Amino acid sequence: MKLALLAAAATGIQVGAAIVASRMVVAEVAPLTLAMLRYGFGFLCLLPFVFKPLGAVTADRRTWNAIAQVPLADLAAMAALGLGQFALLIALLNYGLQSVGAAQAALIFSLFPLLTLLLSGLLGREPISTRLLLGVLLSIAGVALSMTPKLAQVGSGPWWGELAVFSSACVGAVCSVFYRPYLQRYPTLNVSAFAMLISALALAVLALPEDWPLRVLTLRPQAWGIVAFIGASSGIGYFLWLYALKHESPTRVTIFLALNPLTAALLGTWLLHEIFDVWLAAAIVLIAVGLWLATRSPADQARR
Repeated sequence: MKLALLAAAATGIQVGAAIVASRMVVAEVAPLTLAMLRYGFGFLCLLPFVFKPLGAVTADRRTWNAIAQVPLADLAAMAALGLGQFALLIALLNYGLQSVGAAQAALIFSLFPLLTLLLSGLLGREPISTRLLLGVLLSIAGVALSMTPKLAQVGSGPWWGELAVFSSACVGAVCSVFYRPYLQRYPTLNVSAFAMLISALALAVLALPEDWPLRVLTLRPQAWGIVAFIGASSGIGYFLWLYALKHESPTRVTIFLALNPLTAALLGTWLLHEIFDVWLAAAIVLIAVGLWLATRSPADQARR
């Protein structure tokens, strides 16, 4: 398998693993604080790759210093989108993980790429095909199927957690679509690192009501290890995602996000003792098929 496809597969696994790891510490680390630590670590992991071009002699020498030449309006827009992608999205996801299992959350969050494709199509930036609509419907059916056990329970409780996770996927879709012009105009890795830094700094302020300066000092070493894993894997995973997109078509890369709920289900069963039942298995299959259909291009069919 090509390195780019291996990178895409690693990213799909990383997303599921990070959801499980977040579920493990979300009771100890408040949602905004966890999001701040996640992307603080993530930004530090991206720094070596951001500054790597400084010593390279290439025809296109775009470095971190180029950020200073970006118009203020574009910087503000990228910062706002970064706050959505790296702050609001993760804060909502962490909030949802307080009451939603890792596998269930991963299934809901796996709607992210399909919602991105659908929104892009509604805005006229990509064609809305029958395959896309069918893929979205299958994936939604998969998520609904995974909720069957809870729906069957009388007085199963509020659905705020599920709504928060779904909202995080919607935020990610909106940011991905509106980020695209800036990612085409400026170096992708540098823009992402800038947005990640802005988000971490903003979260440091927003998380003050959670009393994070004191609470992070009292975290257990085990919790710090999990937080470090979440942050480092997020930074490295994002770099691998960009590498995969650079060397392979987005359709071939996106399909590997189907590994996200499968990874979360397996790790959730092993580490969190969550139940991996037939409903969950069927939901994962439906979402994987839906994602495959939605990202399948006519050229793929012509090669068969």
